[in-house]
Amino acid sequence: MTALPPQDRAPDRAALVEAARTSIARGSKSFAAASRLFDPATRERAWLLYAWCRACDDIADGQDHGHGMTRVADAPARLAELSAKTEAALAGRRVGEPAFDALRVVAAETAMPPAWPRALVAGFALDAEEWRPRSEDDLYRYCYHVAGVVGCMMAVVMGVDPADDATLDRACDLGLAFQLANIARDLAEDDRAGRCYLPQEWLDAAGIAPGTLGDPANRAAVAALATRLATRAAQFEVSARGGTPALSARSAWAVLSAADIYGAIARKVAGAGEAAWDQRVGTSQWEKIGYIGRSWWRARRRARLYAAVPRDPMLWTRPR
Repeated sequence: MTALPPQDRAPDRAALVEAARTSIARGSKSFAAASRLFDPATRERAWLLYAWCRACDDIADGQDHGHGMTRVADAPARLAELSAKTEAALAGRRVGEPAFDALRVVAAETAMPPAWPRALVAGFALDAEEWRPRSEDDLYRYCYHVAGVVGCMMAVVMGVDPADDATLDRACDLGLAFQLANIARDLAEDDRAGRCYLPQEWLDAAGIAPGTLGDPANRAAVAALATRLATRAAQFEVSARGGTPALSARSAWAVLSAADIYGAIARKVAGAGEAAWDQRVGTSQWEKIGYIGRSWWRARRRARLYAAVPRDPMLWTRPR
């Protein structure tokens, strides 16, 4: 692990934005497509935030923009590195690495609560400890740390007041929906890497031993659990739409488009059944265009469509 570089090496804001744009183009075609719908200032800040999140994930997992997951042998050292660089950025120091200087810029420009980036780092700490959820509540707490809190940060990037708990709850719901969809899609890949994010209580009820999700004999049971994840993701996705009346038209357009794109991943996994992991599930360019077009219409009518939708009190709620 490398030490923090001298503070005077950080590139200027324009260079940070360009590096972030390149990062999102490599790391997430779905988020890249949705981010282009933001107004220019929000788009740049969304890219900056994404670049930091992506870099932390890559450091923690030994990946390159989300590709090539491995079981790293030096997880504690990696966690210490990303934590130290994150704290430097939150303190307003120039880190000298584009992704962490991107966090410094976006946190300062949005008055983002420092507790949120720290909560994401805490999620990486859970992975470093090879933590696994015991209950469904454990699963949601993990999803909050690695995705729900990103929804809160994105909401502030879009201009939401950090004190607006009602809207932030909906933003967190969208992050939870995304992460549940990702978990369902990546069950086989995670299993090969020695990871499992399905609650142990679910596995016990299905008669599946940890580390055997990829066994052909377990395919039907694993497919049923993936459908269960997809159902939960859909519930959080519906709730998230109720927050869009608080956003600008363009931000609502981006959020609704992303909800459709990621929601489609969960629905495809559930629909594919036992064949869901024969190849990586995703959405095509034409499907993304279709979701973006449909979401434009919904964003223009968001108050009529979603303002009266109450948040389900039975849904898991983020910590305050």
